[in-house]
Amino acid sequence: MYSTKASDAVSWYQAHASVSLSLIRETGIDLGAPIIDVGGGASTLIDDLLDLGYSALSVLDLSGAALDTAASRLGARGNVVRWLEADITRTTFPQASIELWHDRAVFHFLNEPDDRTAYVRTLSQAVKPGGHLIIGTFAENGPEKCSGLTVQRYSAESLYSQFSEAFEMVKTTTEAHQTPSGSIQAFVYCWCRRRAA
Repeated sequence: MYSTKASDAVSWYQAHASVSLSLIRETGIDLGAPIIDVGGGASTLIDDLLDLGYSALSVLDLSGAALDTAASRLGARGNVVRWLEADITRTTFPQASIELWHDRAVFHFLNEPDDRTAYVRTLSQAVKPGGHLIIGTFAENGPEKCSGLTVQRYSAESLYSQFSEAFEMVKTTTEAHQTPSGSIQAFVYCWCRRRAA
């Protein structure tokens, strides 16, 4: 998609990821705490986190083109960001190395149970006890497809159930996301805290 469309023309584009930013700030984590934005691509979330003073930031995405777009947009500011071109279902991180894991609109693309299991295993190992998961997917009344790909839709309860073994629920919220083409997509978010090991 990023090779055929401008970064602000893809359906998931937001000028500011206001729901995500609000939840991240609400966690109260230190500005130097390690944060990863999974599937962050060319999202402006990283710009806003830098503006707020967060400094230990990583962005992971399948698309090198998307990461290049974000890095170019940030210029020298992007030098402090760790850019990771990878498939999250085939990636590992050091144990308990992440304070906050953010994912808006990656998990709902994982249609195969094995991929979801791999995601949850990686997440559970990477996030430190007491750390945070903020995850957003299409809600039950959201689109059945995105960019021509079938997606999974979730209620807050069914989304949380994917992570409940290692995480406890803190808060849920919803979002009516307006795409650049003007359509409305329903999202659901869960904020969860990593249980003690």
